[in-house]
Amino acid sequence: MREFMAITKALSDPNRVRILLVLRGGELCVCQITELFGFAPSTVSKHLSILHHAHLILSRKSERWVYYRLPEKSAPVAVRWAIEWTHQSLAKTDEAAADAKKLKRILQTDLAVICRRQKC
Repeated sequence: MREFMAITKALSDPNRVRILLVLRGGELCVCQITELFGFAPSTVSKHLSILHHAHLILSRKSERWVYYRLPEKSAPVAVRWAIEWTHQSLAKTDEAAADAKKLKRILQTDLAVICRRQKC
């Protein structure tokens, strides 16, 4: 029951769902996620924390950057199902397409440049 409640809480916010959708394309640095959505770093951190707590995303640190990605196929069934359901339901929305288009531009920018802009 606890796992289910954590997943449903994580999916109850549209911004967290948008984060899940963009991570479907691959691993992203926190600064790239912050740049994409234009939220305060503390807001992004809170969203990522909730998603991480629900096991919907994984993290790794490399030098000064923290990267997030979707879990592998070994993740619990409920997690895999929730991610797949989210993607199947929302990946073709206008909002998801706009996020993907903006992310494409962000991925062409060096992380150090993005980080300087955000003063991280």
